[in-house]
Amino acid sequence: MSLIRQIWVLLFATLALAFLGSVTVNVDSSRESLQTQLRLKNSDNATALAMVLSQQQGDADSMALLMSAQFDTGYYQRVRFTGTDGQVKFDRAVSASPVQAPAWFVRWVGLDSTPGTAQVSDGWRALGSVEVQSHAAFAHDELWLASKRSAAALAAVGALSALLVFWGIGQLRRPLDAAVEQARALERGEYVTIIEPGTPELRRLTRAMNSMVTRLKLVFEGQASQVETLRRQANCDRLTGLSNRVHFLGQLSTALQREDGAIHGGLVILRVLDLAEVNRTLGHVATDQMLVAIGRVLQTYTQRGDGCLVGRLNGADFALGLPVGAMAEETAQAIAGALRAALPAFGPNIGVAIGAVEVSRAMLMAELMNAADMALARAETRGPFAVEIEGQVPAVSAGLGEAAWRQHIKGAITAGRLELGEVPLLSVANQLIHVECPVRLQLEPDGPFEVAARWLPLAVRGRLTTDIDIAAIGVALNHIADDGQPRCINVASASLADIEFLPRLASLLAGAAREARHLWIEVSEGAAMNQFSRVRELGRQLRSTGVRLGLEHAGERLSRIERLFDAGLDFVKLDIAVTMGVAADANRAAFIRGVVAMLHSVSIQVYAEGVGNAADANVLEQCGIDGSAGPWVRAAQAGLPA
Repeated sequence: MSLIRQIWVLLFATLALAFLGSVTVNVDSSRESLQTQLRLKNSDNATALAMVLSQQQGDADSMALLMSAQFDTGYYQRVRFTGTDGQVKFDRAVSASPVQAPAWFVRWVGLDSTPGTAQVSDGWRALGSVEVQSHAAFAHDELWLASKRSAAALAAVGALSALLVFWGIGQLRRPLDAAVEQARALERGEYVTIIEPGTPELRRLTRAMNSMVTRLKLVFEGQASQVETLRRQANCDRLTGLSNRVHFLGQLSTALQREDGAIHGGLVILRVLDLAEVNRTLGHVATDQMLVAIGRVLQTYTQRGDGCLVGRLNGADFALGLPVGAMAEETAQAIAGALRAALPAFGPNIGVAIGAVEVSRAMLMAELMNAADMALARAETRGPFAVEIEGQVPAVSAGLGEAAWRQHIKGAITAGRLELGEVPLLSVANQLIHVECPVRLQLEPDGPFEVAARWLPLAVRGRLTTDIDIAAIGVALNHIADDGQPRCINVASASLADIEFLPRLASLLAGAAREARHLWIEVSEGAAMNQFSRVRELGRQLRSTGVRLGLEHAGERLSRIERLFDAGLDFVKLDIAVTMGVAADANRAAFIRGVVAMLHSVSIQVYAEGVGNAADANVLEQCGIDGSAGPWVRAAQAGLPA
């Protein structure tokens, strides 16, 4: 039983006892008063009657007539005259029952009417004694009515007291509820401070809780700062701050493998010509400043849209990954022009060669890098600021316009031509956590089911992502109802921005409350960074349904998400670009350990995407990862050699 309920029970028991005690004491005191009044009344009446009888000079008939008249008034239960010889000369008695007082009350009160007695004489001659006893029934009725009035008054006072107690407990309960909610928020990894109440004891409690929350928040922020430092050490070039070779190639490889990645893209490789000679001519400091300037020029492209990748591959080589096709040559020419204007400020004879490659999802990494090297080699032979392109510019897909693509996508959704892929996510104990379900659409009735890379950009442009995500979640809930396996659906950032998404999602989940407890929903790391309030609201609404919320493709910007602890996340999946090759990279392993420690401190589970071999899986387990997905996991689940 809760403390508030215990207080309520105690208070109501106290009020009930006080009420019963007050009524009992009041009835008892009234009973004693009435009995005293009856005794005095009987005594007075007997004395008065004796005086009248004494004036009759012993005339028996007159005395009998007077006693009959007195009895007939109806107030007396008994009138009796006893002579000096002990013989009863006159005796009239009648019983009367209370009119209003119930029988149980009469039995409980037990009110007695004590008879009054007086001597009757004729001068000095004693004639006898007269006994008068009034009816107790009238006293019972009066006592009953008085007790009811008293009980009603006490009940009214009790009701007012209960209202006052209710108000007082409400005043106490608000800060207690706030403290409980603060503790629950802390359990969820949310650092919430509350206003200090006026009650001294509760104020001290709240102050202590706020102080603890503030300290934990500072600890988390300190961990985030450490994680950011470890990320830079593991993934970034120390001079320029760009991604290092391993991290850049990992990001590029991941972009080619993802179902929701771009179907076409571009790669631009830039090389500083004769860097060793430039270093001897300008000096180490000036050369570093020149390399930093090149990095800044390339970084401007990452600010133009999501999906651009930039890195420093080695001392002289830089790379830029583009998320859209048919832009590689144009971008390379623009970079060449910008550097042709900027580099002469550092000294003469500084030049770069640039090779560009048009990328498609069908290309392997080795094939892509070979093509980039060929384009770069041709550019070097042409001299400073030369640009060479390798590969063909992708044609517009099937010649379809935006309206036709929209019609195809809407048709697939309406006809239910949507299926979910199945990628198992296993715990370190090899237990299924959930099945990742990438969405695929059959754009033509008899065509293949296409991965998101094929249709997602046009779905975003046509504002169809909400329809797709709601349909995918509905299919996932149906599959959960069939086999009970938990499933995870990725929600597009564009859906979060749609004001219709959350109401539609809430309505869908309300109709499948049991299945919803096995549903997982994930959004991209970029969505949490750029639409934090929408992600937090999504988490708030999902919490009561049992749906788990998390981030996918995370790690690169986790420590830079403001108030990550307040997002209401249940899990985070580290991107393959973060986890790939961790077994051979101590800095990367240290970064992952830092991320895991930071997220575990706010009760967020951490999983790894795209685990490709046993060595990486073992190191990730040592880093504290809670589960993983990828080729090695699928092979392990199927019992095949990794």
